[in-house]
Amino acid sequence: MTDSISSSLQLVRDASGRLVFTDAGGQAHAGVVPVRAFPIAAPDEGISLVNTEGHEVAWVDSLQPVAPAARALLEEELALRDFVPEITRLKSVSSFGTPSVWTVETDRGETSFILKGEEDIRRLARTGLLIAGSQGVQYSVRDMTALDRASRRLLERFL
Repeated sequence: MTDSISSSLQLVRDASGRLVFTDAGGQAHAGVVPVRAFPIAAPDEGISLVNTEGHEVAWVDSLQPVAPAARALLEEELALRDFVPEITRLKSVSSFGTPSVWTVETDRGETSFILKGEEDIRRLARTGLLIAGSQGVQYSVRDMTALDRASRRLLERFL
């Protein structure tokens, strides 16, 4: 079991770009990866630092008390890891059965992905969705009611 740390977090980036965490005993753990426990519900709380073998070496209860330099490193790494484009418009769907190819506009540009099944669409709260594309990318719809009418009609066929 690892101890919870926050304000005392010793984290730097080495010459090769990897994160290095130094624990309370002075042992350096090179190549640690931050992992959010609750990436959607509580993105700034419950961060695990995992070593190259997949074992947790530190737990951060909250990013708020973490020193600015270490917090910036964590946020930078988490942003790369938690790539979740937001769908702003559905342009087309190849068929109303699955699998189907979806062409969408996101906050990061236009893209296409394959929806393997309706079970790859998860509801978040009342109006939010998380859609898993076949390539492993998760797409979010923050508010279905904010989409244009044509996008809502296409989406409703799968819900």
